[in-house]
Parts: sequence; structure tokens; C-alpha cells
Amino acid sequence: MEHTAEVMVVAAPPERCFEVVADVAAYPSWVADVKEVRVLERDELGRATTVSFRAGAFGRSTSYVLVYDYSAAPGELSWRQKDGDLTNRLDGRYRFRPGADGATEVHYELAVELRVPIPGFVKRRAEGHILHAAVRDLKARVEGS
Repeated sequence: MEHTAEVMVVAAPPERCFEVVADVAAYPSWVADVKEVRVLERDELGRATTVSFRAGAFGRSTSYVLVYDYSAAPGELSWRQKDGDLTNRLDGRYRFRPGADGATEVHYELAVELRVPIPGFVKRRAEGHILHAAVRDLKARVEGS
């Protein structure tokens, strides 16, 4: 299993960053690799708790279902994989820490376990792409809106 992390400063308050990340249904409009999202279950506050995704990965399409945990909201949003075709595990979280001048330090963590072995250099390249896109796309979405 691979664990990776990325940190970036976003020029917006933590609550705004959380709001954007928690709007899972909108991901296809701003997350480059996410092609389709279907919210399967919501909690009593209307937040997506079980979500089906179709995304681009490793040069092909992949499908997976994530279960979201809002227990540390709005400082953190975490998820764990319930099902996946290419992955056994795709668990992660966003943490939002107040920074200087109203900015937010965004911490993104991801643990990935693939179903099939792939060469290490391919895996590292894909992980780097996922991490950088996760925080870069969030930064662009939050700061651009």
C-alpha cells in the first residue's frame, strides 16, 4: 500500500475550502480526472455519504465507491473506499488549517492499494499526478469562485 500527501496554501478561509470539497456532486465540473459522480446515499443534513465515481486513471477508466466521514467537519473531510475495480483501497482526507491573512493550509492525504501490480515508476507518476491535481484543482476552484 502506498501513502502519499500534499500541502498547499489556498487564499480562502477553511470553511470555504470545506464547502467546495464537500460538494462531491460538483466534482466533474472542476476535478480534471473525475468523469461522473452519482450520490448513492446522503446523511440527515443532505451531505453525500456514499458516492460512486468514474474517473480516468492509469490511462483507462476506473470505477469506485467512497464512503465519506464528516465527523471532524469543517476542519476535515475523510473517506474510505467501499468498492473499486482497480483498487482495493483508496482512502484519504482533506484537512483545513487556518493560515495567515485568512488563507487556509490544505493537507491532502491518500492511501492507495492497487488490485494489480504495476511498475513502481508508473505508480509514483500516477500518485504524483493525483496529489498535485487534488490540491491544484481545489485551489483553482476556490480562488476562482
